[in-house]
Amino acid sequence: MTVSNDQTNLAPEMSASTGNFIMVLCQAALGIAILFIWQGVSGRLVDNFFISNPIDVGRRLMEWTLNGSIFIHLWATIYATLLGFIIGAVIGAVLGIWLGISDFASRLLNPYLNALNALPKVALAPLFVLWFGLGIESKVALAASLVLFLVFLNTYAGVRQVDQDLIDGARLMKASRLQVISKVIVPSALSWLFAGLRVSVPYALIGAVLGEMIASNRGLGYLVQFSGAQFDTAGVFAVLIVIALLAMALNFVVDIVQNRMEGWRIVSR
Repeated sequence: MTVSNDQTNLAPEMSASTGNFIMVLCQAALGIAILFIWQGVSGRLVDNFFISNPIDVGRRLMEWTLNGSIFIHLWATIYATLLGFIIGAVIGAVLGIWLGISDFASRLLNPYLNALNALPKVALAPLFVLWFGLGIESKVALAASLVLFLVFLNTYAGVRQVDQDLIDGARLMKASRLQVISKVIVPSALSWLFAGLRVSVPYALIGAVLGEMIASNRGLGYLVQFSGAQFDTAGVFAVLIVIALLAMALNFVVDIVQNRMEGWRIVSR
């Protein structure tokens, strides 16, 4: 008795799908168990004032959803995160490529860039508020500053790792400097660049939320700060849950993009 190749190939896919489904069920069961434990501990082992409880948090989320206020703050944070990510990624990539191909500029700016990278970015928040005001600009600047160095360091390392034989081969074929950069250096460093982009996405969200907590009149960070000032523990946990869900959504999008890129790279081989 023979088994067709199609049936043989489907077996691992079905087992993988079943495994993923079981893992999702286990994750959901773990989350429900945590909620039950939280509800049971609140008001019994720990004062409800300190940790609230899932029912009160759910009510607060429902209240904010029905009156639409949560969407205003959510959009402000998403906008600052995406804009800060784009600005920081572009500047970081350009700076990484430039310093990666220029030994003189790299040696000249290296101590200053190391000093800026070692500087806690939160310390820049008051300056950004002074420079850009209380609007969305200061949050975008803080998010961009976090993204910039992550993308820069990865891109710079990727450019430095480009095989010199590839560059020499392109030059032997009379390629111009611009052609060497666009046809050899940048494609070779793309994997490093996208690794930096993937790592920097959560940091863009962190920068936007921190900026909103320090000085803002809208956004999820502002809502956390406002709820804490009102001693509204349920409100604080509600916003934290929204931030966690937003971070999960951003990571999910990044995973999709990465999987498609990895699929393209495998096919290209």
